[in-house]
Amino acid sequence: MTGDGRTKRRGRSGQGLVEFSLTAFMTAIAMLFVVEVGRMLLVYAVIANAAREGVRYAIVHGSSRSTGSAQSDASGPSANPAQVVTVIDNFAGTGPLATSRLVISVTYPGSSNAPGQTVNVSVIYPYDPFVTYFPATLRLGSVSQGVIQY
Repeated sequence: MTGDGRTKRRGRSGQGLVEFSLTAFMTAIAMLFVVEVGRMLLVYAVIANAAREGVRYAIVHGSSRSTGSAQSDASGPSANPAQVVTVIDNFAGTGPLATSRLVISVTYPGSSNAPGQTVNVSVIYPYDPFVTYFPATLRLGSVSQGVIQY
């Protein structure tokens, strides 16, 4: 006859270890998820701001500027003018991404960079997560449009 309760404790001796391991595993997964989503949002914000910065540069460097290849010269109306692409690359380089993987498209729908015409900038980045069980690549992108002022 065992009246001291040892048989009841022996059946539950590993319960705390099992509960801790399950809880620690779920906490680690949740922390990795939060870090990954935060990084993805940071990369998206950098891409969106780079597209806006490219449009801002293009709308203030229209046909009224002198033509050339310097930073202060006119941009466009050809597709992907070097000045605008350089501004986008420089701005995107401040974020946690590889600028060599950026897909940049700068277009002038009116075929002119005269004041009043529009300019479209599209920036796409193939985002690959740090931590993933399934190999997946997301394409994060942003499109910005502006009216040339000068």
